[in-house]
Amino acid sequence: MTAVTLERRLANFRAAVSVGPRIEVEAAERRERSSLAAAERLVATVGGEIVRGRGGAFVRLESSAVALPVDREALARLPFQPTPDRPLLCLDTETTGLATAAGTIAFLVGLGWWEADRFRTVQLLLPDHADEAALLAELASVVPGEGWLVTYNGRGFDWPLLTTRFRMHRHDAPGHAGHLDLLPLVRRIYRHRLPDARLRTVETHLLGVQRHHDVEGWEIPGRYFDVLRGGPAELLVDVLRHNAEDVRSLARLVSLMATGLGDRAAWDRAPAGDLAGLGRAYRVAGRPEMALACLDVALAADGRPAEPTPSAGHVAREEAAWWLGPADLPWGLRPAARPWADRAGDSWTEQRLLVERAHILRRLGRHDEAAESWVAVAAGPGRLAPLGWLEVAKLRERRLGDLPGALAATERARIAVDKRRRLGLPEPRLEAAIDVRLARLRRRLRVA
Repeated sequence: MTAVTLERRLANFRAAVSVGPRIEVEAAERRERSSLAAAERLVATVGGEIVRGRGGAFVRLESSAVALPVDREALARLPFQPTPDRPLLCLDTETTGLATAAGTIAFLVGLGWWEADRFRTVQLLLPDHADEAALLAELASVVPGEGWLVTYNGRGFDWPLLTTRFRMHRHDAPGHAGHLDLLPLVRRIYRHRLPDARLRTVETHLLGVQRHHDVEGWEIPGRYFDVLRGGPAELLVDVLRHNAEDVRSLARLVSLMATGLGDRAAWDRAPAGDLAGLGRAYRVAGRPEMALACLDVALAADGRPAEPTPSAGHVAREEAAWWLGPADLPWGLRPAARPWADRAGDSWTEQRLLVERAHILRRLGRHDEAAESWVAVAAGPGRLAPLGWLEVAKLRERRLGDLPGALAATERARIAVDKRRRLGLPEPRLEAAIDVRLARLRRRLRVA
């Protein structure tokens, strides 16, 4: 009985070994036929061509190249920009969700690059999840190792997601020389005249582009899933158009920045807030001389396009001295959380420009000029007046060795806070800090 059972088991094993490879081959052939059928269904509706590779097939669509010149020399003068010899690859994805974890897939990758003065757009569309390896292989062949990626929030979403997908297939993401994420630059330079930092808002307010009948971002994953479940492929037509427009808008934004801000001759025509934001970007990049040049042009210009009129919220934020960091607070305490300091819509007033200029001058060691800028700040209204005089006092005492001048500035600060108290706006901590400084300066002068 045991021998019969063993013999039967061996027979079953031999049969399984002989049949197994054939079953795997048949399953692979079925998957390939299903993949090709899905790709053919998409091509019949959205156009493009089917590209077959290792790991499946995908649909490749190419739009007509458009004239979109970019002055690379001017672009390279801006902070955090690539040198003119580096190729740029604009990239935008449409995904099955907003997470960057393993369950989210980029089913559509939009790519764009310049060939001379013309901008070429290519899209890679995934017919089914099983074909992802082929699409990723094509993407890896397109990303230039010596070039820069150009994205909008790509550092925080698009590229981390694609990196995860490459790792899921046991491959490294393609290397590149740099990554130009336009979202932080838009927030830093243009936020004073934007209600928010969405790409569609940038198109409307900066690029003069109006989309009509565009698909909303939250609809896109659902449309793709409906197509996978057998829904009409026409659902993806608007998604493809949306993605292609996103890629072209990246190129338009790069061109706008190069033309409007990279060229020094164009600064006289730029809004003062744009120059102030650019100055801050230069300061963050460790180029304070260029930052100062931006602010000087912004302050000196007449007839500049008007800044947004500050709302009540803006006035309150100015009163809160948004520009102060922990080291600048005269009472040595940490400031309250100030998320509004980085919100879109903050306007650049003359006082705010002067404050920024004073900080840069102090960083450059030009303390006399920094003190003059703080005096101009102190001539303004609100809480900035006593704070400006306190900054003058600090510079005169610590950097210029002018104790009588420091005492005079502190006394002016005291007059300013007394005036605010009479108006019903007491500043107890500020008053205490001023009194401490007054006592110390008078003591030092008596000793001297």
